[in-house]
Amino acid sequence: MSLYESDTIAAIATPPGEGGVGIVRISGSKAWQIADQLFLALDKTPVSARGHGTFAYGKVVEADGSEIDTGLALVMRAPKSYTREDVLEIQGHGGAVGMRRILRRALEAGARMAEPGEFTKRAFLNGRIDLVQAEGIFDLIRARSDRAASVAMEQMEGKLSQQFDGIYDAFLEVAANLETTLDFVEDELPDDVFSGIAGLLDRTFLSLDELLETWDEGRLLREGVRVVILGRPNVGKSTLLNALLGFDRAIVSSTAGTTRDTIEEGFVLDGIPLRITDTAGLRETECEIEAEGIRRAEAHGAEAHLSVYLVDASQPLHEEDRVRLEKLDPDKSVVLLNKVDQGRQLEGVEGVEACLVSGAGVEELKRAMADTLEKGADLHAPPHAVISERHRHLLILAHREARQARAFLNENVEENAVLASEHLRSALEFLGQVTGRAYHEELLDSIFSRFCIGK
Repeated sequence: MSLYESDTIAAIATPPGEGGVGIVRISGSKAWQIADQLFLALDKTPVSARGHGTFAYGKVVEADGSEIDTGLALVMRAPKSYTREDVLEIQGHGGAVGMRRILRRALEAGARMAEPGEFTKRAFLNGRIDLVQAEGIFDLIRARSDRAASVAMEQMEGKLSQQFDGIYDAFLEVAANLETTLDFVEDELPDDVFSGIAGLLDRTFLSLDELLETWDEGRLLREGVRVVILGRPNVGKSTLLNALLGFDRAIVSSTAGTTRDTIEEGFVLDGIPLRITDTAGLRETECEIEAEGIRRAEAHGAEAHLSVYLVDASQPLHEEDRVRLEKLDPDKSVVLLNKVDQGRQLEGVEGVEACLVSGAGVEELKRAMADTLEKGADLHAPPHAVISERHRHLLILAHREARQARAFLNENVEENAVLASEHLRSALEFLGQVTGRAYHEELLDSIFSRFCIGK
C-alpha cells in the first residue's frame, strides 16, 4: 500500500458509554471531502481550507442539513498526523447515540468502517512507527500499573527498537562480511578475516542474550501474575484474601468448606499486577460439589505463577498438608503458618526452609510474595523496555539459526561459509519480523487485530 493511496476509514476513538467528550476519527485521502459534507464551521470557513493543527467550532449535520451535534473539528494534515495521512477528528458530546450518529454520517459521506487497530496499522505501513512501537501503544492502553505504563512508554519511544536494530545491524554486518569472502580464493584472504567475523558474531550473541533475559519481567508486567491461595478447609484462606485486598471480598465463616468455587480479584503489588484466587479447601470429600471445587483449586495451583499455602499452626501438621507441601515448587511458593494466635503447636515444616508466621502481618507476606516473583526479574530497577512473548519467540528462533552458523564457522570456516551464510540470513529474517523490517499479512493481522477499533 503506497502512502496516502488507501481508502478512507472512520471509527469512534473513545470508549463506549457516557462521557464529557466523544471523538470520531477519520483518516485517508477523502478526509477533507467528507469533512465538508458533515461539518459546518461557525466562521463559515470549510474544514478543507484550514491549516494543520487548527480547530474549528461548529456543528455536525445530516445530509439534509439537520443538526446531529455541536463540537470541534481538529485538522491534521499529512504527513504530520498519527497515520501520516490526512486525519480529521470530530469532537462532540460524549454518549453512545451521538457518536454512532456522527460515525454513520461519515460512512454515508464516503468513509468505510475501520478494522481493529487499523489507524495504528497505517501508522506502521506509512513509516511513522515500527511494530515494536505499535505493540508499546497496545501495552500502554492495557497497562495495569504505573510501572507497566512506564515500560510501555519506553517501548513507544523506540528504546527497545534501538536494541533490536543494533542486533539486526550487527548480524547483517556479519552476514555481509561472510558472504564477501565467498568471492575470494582462500589464499587471497588475510588470516584474521574469519576470526574477526566470529568475534563480531560472539559479541552480538551477548546482546541477544541480554534482551532474552528481560522476558520474565515483561511477562509479569504485561500478563499479570496468577497467584493462588491453597490449604485445607477453615485454615484462613478467605480471611487472607480479604486482608490482601483491603476489603471483604470473600465470605468468611468458621464452617469448613464455605468456599466451594474459586474467587478471583486483582490488585497491584510493587508495580506487579496480580490476579489472586481464593480456592476451596483441599481435603478428601464425598460431596460432588465440593470435590469439583477442590479439582478447580488444584488446577489453579498447577497453573499459578505463585502459590501461597496456608497451614494451621495451632494444630500438628496434617498428613494431607505434608503430602501437598512436598509437591510445592520452592521457587514459586510461599508457606504461611496461620492461626498462631490460637496456640502454636507447629514451629516449622520439614523441607521448607522459610515459613512466614501470620502474626508478623500482611506486609511481610506481601514482601515475601514480591521477592518470590522477582526471582530472575529485577522489578525495582528503573523502568526499561522489555520484550514480549512474540519478541521472545522470534529471538529464540534467530538465536538458534545464528548458533548453527557459529557452529559451522568453528568447524571448518572455509568449507562451511555458504551454509553459515544461509543460517545467518534466516536469523535476519526472524529479527526483521520483530520490528517489521520483514513482515507478512498474517503477522500484521495477529498484532493489530488485538487493538480496539478506533486506535
